[in-house]
Amino acid sequence: MDALEKMLLEQVADLHKVPDGAYNIRTNGGAGGRRSTETVKIENRTDGKQGIDIFVAPEAKGESVHIPVVITKEGYGETVYNDFYVGAGADVLIIAGCGIHNCGTETAEHSGVHTFHIGKGAKVRYVEKHYGGGDGTGGKIMNPQTVLYLEEGASLQMETTQIKGIDSTVRTTRGELQAGANLVVKEKIYTHGTQFAKTVFCVELKGDGAGADVVSRSVAAGSSVQEFVSHIVGKAKCHGHTECDAIIMENAKVTATPCLSAECIDAELIHEAAIGKIAGEQLTKLMTLGLDEKQAEEQIIKGFLS
Repeated sequence: MDALEKMLLEQVADLHKVPDGAYNIRTNGGAGGRRSTETVKIENRTDGKQGIDIFVAPEAKGESVHIPVVITKEGYGETVYNDFYVGAGADVLIIAGCGIHNCGTETAEHSGVHTFHIGKGAKVRYVEKHYGGGDGTGGKIMNPQTVLYLEEGASLQMETTQIKGIDSTVRTTRGELQAGANLVVKEKIYTHGTQFAKTVFCVELKGDGAGADVVSRSVAAGSSVQEFVSHIVGKAKCHGHTECDAIIMENAKVTATPCLSAECIDAELIHEAAIGKIAGEQLTKLMTLGLDEKQAEEQIIKGFLS
């Protein structure tokens, strides 16, 4: 890999060298490297679609899987389908993410569809980072989709971060949770300039004891536009919580649309949404410590998105 591709891998997957464990690195639509292990097998799809199938054996404990994507060609676009099959009782960390570096005038785009089949009692932590760079005028577009099927007692902790350089993104997550399954989603987004970011989240809690906790924190600066749409459907004795907390700056626009649907008398569903500017007393306090206004804003935003 060249220096630019290595920089992108550091940004989206914290990779400074070949990772331990299983990995599949995709660069400009080609293979940048792959390794399977005894308990994690990575294979090419056989249905004609671009992408891979990842099989995590039930005996996998403390395993990690890295599947980053980097794009450095202007005018390049792709849609990739990755399916994860996690065996019952497995415990695995999956680190994904995409970095686009565009120095040209044509748009570069990556759309990914990740489908998780998480077996009974399995535990998955899924980390996804998106980054855009380059001084060209061509757009950097990412449209990730995540589809979740959690069997009885399965759990998934999903952490998604987009903090720089993506001009347009629509992030869609759909899920179905069986009895005792648990989903935690933590999203962090920062937009500026004329960037656009939309999050669509919809989950069905289908079994007794299923739970979902979705928290989105975002900062919209410049003339950027953000939209947050969430829908939790309780079909059994379950607990669901969705929260959108956004800081709006300058001429930005933010819309939050939380929705709850109860189809069972024992469903407990809660939503929260808050949009506002940085509090004046926060700026004043930091400025008394020697920071100017811009530095104070940067510190508040950093803390808010941490």
